[in-house]
Amino acid sequence: MSYPEPKYLSDEGEVSAVFRPADTAPELVTRGGTRTHYLATTASSGGEFGLYRVDMPPKAGGPKSHFHKAISESFFILEGTVRLYDGDAWTDGKAGDFLYVPQGGLHAFRNDSDEPASMLLLFTPGAPREEYFEKVAEVAAQWPPERQAEFFLEHDTYWV
Repeated sequence: MSYPEPKYLSDEGEVSAVFRPADTAPELVTRGGTRTHYLATTASSGGEFGLYRVDMPPKAGGPKSHFHKAISESFFILEGTVRLYDGDAWTDGKAGDFLYVPQGGLHAFRNDSDEPASMLLLFTPGAPREEYFEKVAEVAAQWPPERQAEFFLEHDTYWV
């Protein structure tokens, strides 16, 4: 395996890093209280990846088992307990635990505990997950089944 072709071609470096303080407000707060921080989006990473911090309140639940055809998804638990499904079994993920799910891999996650939990979600390559996060509750509660199916296909989400 070798390094990918360079995208930056100058012989001089540039000032282009982006700092995000820890106390930056989340971009999305759901009615259930889950807070999602858009750390690096497809737009800000040039399509390379999407990185999100998800802070879940106690008993927040989570999505049912699904897979993606175009993107991989990785979970890194920061605090609390997040139930992680690897396509075969559920595991209680604790701070420092990591789950990588390649394209096509069945997975799910939940906070069923009485305590808050926090994790990082990494999608590669980048995909417009922000719209998915912002609309998924509305889709499930208000949209007709045909439009729901279209939305999930548009966002590379296949339920099992």
